[in-house]
Amino acid sequence: MSKGAEPARGALSRRRFVRVGAFAAAAVTAPAGCGTQEDTPDSPEAATTSTPARATSPSTSAKPRPTGPRPLFLGTYTSAEGGGTGIGLATYDITTGRITGTGTLTGIGDPSYLAAHPDGRTLYAVNEREDGGVTAVRLSTGGQHKVLGTRTTGGAAPTHLSVHPGGRWLLSANYGSGSVAVHPIEASGALGERTDLVTHSSPPPGPGQEGPHAHQFITSPDGGHVLAVDLGTDTVYTYRLDESAGTLRPVSQARTRPGAGPRHLTFHPGGRFAYLANELDNTVTVCGYDPATGRLTPGDPQPTGTGEGTSYPAQLLVTPNGSYAYLANRGHNSLTRYAVEADGARLRLLDTVPVRGDFPRHIAFSPGGNLLFAANQKSSTVSVFHVDGKSGELRLAGEPFASPVAVCALPL
Repeated sequence: MSKGAEPARGALSRRRFVRVGAFAAAAVTAPAGCGTQEDTPDSPEAATTSTPARATSPSTSAKPRPTGPRPLFLGTYTSAEGGGTGIGLATYDITTGRITGTGTLTGIGDPSYLAAHPDGRTLYAVNEREDGGVTAVRLSTGGQHKVLGTRTTGGAAPTHLSVHPGGRWLLSANYGSGSVAVHPIEASGALGERTDLVTHSSPPPGPGQEGPHAHQFITSPDGGHVLAVDLGTDTVYTYRLDESAGTLRPVSQARTRPGAGPRHLTFHPGGRFAYLANELDNTVTVCGYDPATGRLTPGDPQPTGTGEGTSYPAQLLVTPNGSYAYLANRGHNSLTRYAVEADGARLRLLDTVPVRGDFPRHIAFSPGGNLLFAANQKSSTVSVFHVDGKSGELRLAGEPFASPVAVCALPL
């Protein structure tokens, strides 16, 4: 691994290939035969809120909780044909799951992944472009959200970010250049200058890969380590974050099967096991985790329930009580349901549920875990499901909500 490396300008090809393939009109499950597209600049200083969008989900007879509608933020690609013009703004009913559009926060380029500060007052977005950036947005209960500014990630095509539990550091993953970055978070929620940048220089790229492709950067449940999932090197990297200086120290590497293409890691609430979605070989892996050392130990690959071939698994979620897990399958347009057994050590495949959309890129629970949101990239919709707390069964909550090139749905 090397620090401070410049972004690899030619390393965007595969991600653009998958991404642009998802914008094609043809109904295909694999991103094939698509060209590239040019990004169009947006100015953060020009942020405005546009005319509210009309809701498409039907209402139900269930009464909302006294707390009223909850905020929902929607990520998109502003440079894509048919894409959005910024971060989509909406609300949802915590009981019925019904989504109501309220507008768009414009002036933020390609905000394809979103994360909130633990205090709920600031939203962060990646700017998934060749010259990658991360943008901070101060949230307002009155809807007059304010863009606080953008900082460069030092890499290309950042595709994931997360806030360290202490609330002082932002972690981001640059897919195009295979690097991870750290930014300080100021008292206002704004971002300071980058304090570290580490490029995954070893091991060498996996089969069919031209270089590293960092796809996720998260903190372990115990808070002692941060982990970066790299699709290009088939490796999960563990670091220690110096919480005074904002610098990273390598701790260990966990290698998956060559060509697995690990994409997203999700921890069990118990903190001793984690589940890895492998994009390229259509599998999931249960991993042991040692909080004392930060070492991750991958087990054997398991099926996704989608049949032969790859369905480009995207992301796993685990219910707050640790009893069930869900996997988004982009090519299969489904959510796989697993029973979590042996205190997190085992996943048992139960079934797959149609997502009622095309290419589910991102899934998220509402804070209480009673609703699951799926952002469907190709169909430009967000599907909402009721989650049965006892059986883990999913039930669609009305018709999917229309949202341009929906690639992230963040309910607060």
